[in-house]
Amino acid sequence: MKRLDLIFGERELDQMIETLEKAQVPGYTVMKHVTGRGPERIVSEDMEFTGLGANAHVIIFCDQDVIERIKRTTLPLLNFYGGVAFVSDATPLS
Repeated sequence: MKRLDLIFGERELDQMIETLEKAQVPGYTVMKHVTGRGPERIVSEDMEFTGLGANAHVIIFCDQDVIERIKRTTLPLLNFYGGVAFVSDATPLS
């Protein structure tokens, strides 16, 4: 099983959800208004209050074949608006 973490501008959340639905993901978790520091800028308190500069974090647990479908649909969006995607292995706590 794989874990996919997508972090991108919160303003693009609706578009990202649409692309994930097109990729037929089995489910996802969304965390809104995620702030932090990236390699090029720092999010300030003012930006955090207004929502400008805030990010969304989407986590998806799925099989590799689903990752490939997600990659095809989400990379154009991430490349256009910005954002990052990381895939890691996930082992259920059984």
